[in-house]
Parts: sequence; structure tokens; C-alpha cells
Amino acid sequence: MLFPEMALVRQKLHAEKLQNIPVAVESALESLHLASVAKPGESVAVAVGSRGVSHIPIIVSECVKRLKDRGLKPFIVPAMGSHGGNTPEGELSVLAMLGIDQSFVGVPILAAEDVVEIGTLDIGIPIVLDRRAAEADQIVVINRVKPHTKFHGPIESGLTKMLTVGLGKGQGAALYHRAAIQHTFGILQDAARRILETRSVLFGLAILEDGYKDVSRICAVRPGNWFEAERTLLEQARFMMPCIPFDLIDILIVDEIGKDISGIGMDSNATGRHRDIVGDFYTAPHVKRIFVRDLSPESDGNGNGIGLADVTTRRLVDALDLKKTYTNALTAISPEKAAIPMYFESDHECIQTCLNTIGMVKPEAARIIRIKNTATLETLLVSRAIEGDVISNPDLEIVRSWEPMAFDDTGNLRDRW
Repeated sequence: MLFPEMALVRQKLHAEKLQNIPVAVESALESLHLASVAKPGESVAVAVGSRGVSHIPIIVSECVKRLKDRGLKPFIVPAMGSHGGNTPEGELSVLAMLGIDQSFVGVPILAAEDVVEIGTLDIGIPIVLDRRAAEADQIVVINRVKPHTKFHGPIESGLTKMLTVGLGKGQGAALYHRAAIQHTFGILQDAARRILETRSVLFGLAILEDGYKDVSRICAVRPGNWFEAERTLLEQARFMMPCIPFDLIDILIVDEIGKDISGIGMDSNATGRHRDIVGDFYTAPHVKRIFVRDLSPESDGNGNGIGLADVTTRRLVDALDLKKTYTNALTAISPEKAAIPMYFESDHECIQTCLNTIGMVKPEAARIIRIKNTATLETLLVSRAIEGDVISNPDLEIVRSWEPMAFDDTGNLRDRW
């Protein structure tokens, strides 16, 4: 079977890069006038998650430094739900892979599984919180605000989710996901409202990224303006979010998935594909077949989301830590996302399988896109059949012309980026 030629295309994304992150963090905290709401000597639990947010080690360390400068006693609490296998060792490993460890941030990182119940939602489920955070004098949450992969609403992935699902650890994450099947994810706002009422949340530090995954804004959010501010930030994030600029794709080749890239490995906002008990969707770019090549090393074996692919490789399957993957998927009430698809020994076999299962489409006419991952969409490899779409789009340019797919001696794609 002859595979189509591919060209390297660059797309123009929304660019709004923040030039000085330490200054931006200081400016955000200055706007809060912390001296009026926090006393020197008070302990501050700083909640940090598992996503690969741009420059997250610097943002965290600068925030911690500014808190210490004001006479407070901050410490880090992992806030990642069940990621890391819901074990202290796993959580510390995830943070270390993101570049966050005690030697870098200069304060203790207190990881543990236990939670305390601090209230009950009207629907009858308990609201639980990491014990160390619950016992601290103050709580700070640091997170990126962005569209969620599982649901859509006025508030999706960001400060509210970290305050509830993240600091709820594995137990809280499982409770909220189970309850959302009948009651929707609006319950996260109800839970966050109770936490804000019963615990002293000092502020949330919200991060926005532009289309190039550069930090574009760092905003300190007060408890009194929590939900209104997050709604506004989500709309800004949605506007800047990159996408695959084509529709009706026969095969999408994804070089890597991972928890550092998206909560479900590959962002369904980019792939247009989602399977879930609360609802499936199949939207633009309307992909017939998804082939995932590898698991990112930073995902630490967690392959949650591989179930959204049609085909993968044996090397990805061999890289899976099934305990972490299954724990994450079951906590999110999404066993389908941990389902291992057909897998083959080489990329060549995987692509051939995809070409054989897209209908009466000749290989040379197949609309094929290859991306590094769903968070990195500045450059894409596209097949000849998409040439017209590229030429007609002023935001796209061909930076390397058409050439055959390049495979190594083992039948795996060469790096053509």
C-alpha cells in the first residue's frame, strides 16, 4: 500500500505571551492587599495540580516566595484528584516530573490520601477536603483555566474544579463524578461555594495560556468574586484555544497522549471525539480514525484517554501503568477511556489498518493529519488531499513541501517536525 505524501504546515495562532512571569505574580498578589486578610505566621496550603501548565514551577515558586515575604508560612498540597494513583508517592512523582519539588519551591510538600468531611451538598453527598488544606489557616489554589474535555458550562476546568475535585483527592473526585451523572457538574460550584463559606480561602491564582501554550495572563481571584471571575476567564481561554483547522479528516495521527497534556490524554476539544456516560459527542474536526503512537514520559504510565483512539502501538501499551490508568478512569466514572484499542507492532501497520477502515477512499486521496499532541498545534503534517484547504486559509502556510511518509527500519514514523 502506498501512503500519501505529507507536507509540514504552520498555522498562525492567537499570541499573547506574558513577558515577565515573576512580575506578573507579584502584581497579581499586590492587587489583593493580603495584609488586610492574612496575618503573619498563618499557615497557607497552596494547592498545585498535575497538568503540564506552562512555567508552572516558576509560577508556584514565585507565589510561595511572595507569601513568605508577607510573613506567611506556605506549604504545597497536591490537588490532583486520583492522578498519581491516589498515593502520596504517586503525587510527589507527578509534581517532580513537572519540575515542582521541595528543593525548588523552598517549602514542604505534604502529600497524603486522607480527607475530612466539611459539609454536605443538598443532594446528600459529603464535601471532602484534603486534611492538611482543611486544617491550614488559609488556602490558595493555582490552576490554569480552560475548557473542560468532559462537559461544557459557564465554569469548567480551573479554580473551582481544583478546589473541589483536586483537593477532594481520590475520594472526593469519585463522589463528584458519580453524582454528576444525575445532577450535572454544576455540583462543583455548589461544593466550592460551601468550601468558600466554611474555610478561609485566601485567593485563587488563575493562569491563562495563549494558542502557543505560552502564559498570557496570571490573575488573582478573590473569594467574593470567585465564580464571576472564572466565568470571564474561561471565555478568554476559549477564545485563545488552538484547534485543528480542518474538518472531515480520515485519519488523525497523534504522536503522544498524556495526563500532562490533557485530563483525558488528548483534548476532546481538539479531536472532536468523546465517549462518556454523561454523553458522547462527535464534532469538528470529525475524525474517522484516531491513531495514537506513544504515551508521554511525563504522564508516568497513566494512559487515561487511550480508549478514545481506534488504533495504537504495542510500545504504548507496554508503557501503561494499568493501576494508575484504571484508578483514574474509574474515579472519573469513565472506564471506556481506559479501554485498550487494537494495537500493532509498528506505526506502518497502524496506519495501514486505519486506511483499510475508512471506507472506499484511496490511500492517495485520504485526508490525514499528524500532530505532536493536542496541546501543540502550531505545526501539523497534512496529506496531499488537504492541500486545497491549506492554500485557501490565510492563517496557514506550507513550510516544508510534499514528501513521502518516512519510516525507520522497524516500521515506525521518523520524527519530521
